[in-house]
Amino acid sequence: MGRARTLDGRDHARSPRALADTGLELLDVEVIWIKPGESLALHKRVIDIGAALGAKNVLCVSSDPDMGATAAQLAALCAHAEGSGLRVALEFGIFTEVKNLAMAMAVLDAVAHPLRALLIDPIHVDRSLSPIADIARVPPELLPYAQFCDAPAARPDPADFGAIITDAIDLREQCGAGGLPLGALYKALPPGIPLSIELRSKALRDAYPDAGERAKAVADATRRWLAERVREAPET
Repeated sequence: MGRARTLDGRDHARSPRALADTGLELLDVEVIWIKPGESLALHKRVIDIGAALGAKNVLCVSSDPDMGATAAQLAALCAHAEGSGLRVALEFGIFTEVKNLAMAMAVLDAVAHPLRALLIDPIHVDRSLSPIADIARVPPELLPYAQFCDAPAARPDPADFGAIITDAIDLREQCGAGGLPLGALYKALPPGIPLSIELRSKALRDAYPDAGERAKAVADATRRWLAERVREAPET
């Protein structure tokens, strides 16, 4: 991937036209990272830019150990997103202070805003020991989309932050190539839910240095995995 840079006004003007030319919808923008005592000004700017681009969701995580403060910040972001067409999706994971599904649901219950949402990522579901059966009980209206990937069955030491980050950035795998119970998780999600393929992987970066070729390899593998799930589904 190319080096990150700051977007300017010209980018904001060109990007919606470039997206329209692809014929694709922008599923999400990221990331809003809630931190203790931090202003929401830049986070609200992310929402504004996402709305201008036509995004459907904005991904949010929290490193604030005060769950009440996290809920208050998330509620404020939801209020700012009113009329934008965006949902504010909270992602849980052991790399954040909202460490598992139960904690995320408690925060969302406290927020109680119609634009709040939950983001599911298989690697974080597994590493946080969040039961797939509990995901199946999440109200479908809280799940506007999900991230997807596979990963090794071996979990990193939850006390080793470096190992957790390496696991999430370098060790993810193509759908069906790892050891996660992806089939069961996929069935637990609402039918037809949009999937964002979150697949940072050193092996893929090394095998496909060109970002376009890497994206094609991921898309092809994901489509094969989804086609297999369709063939496995019982006829109705």
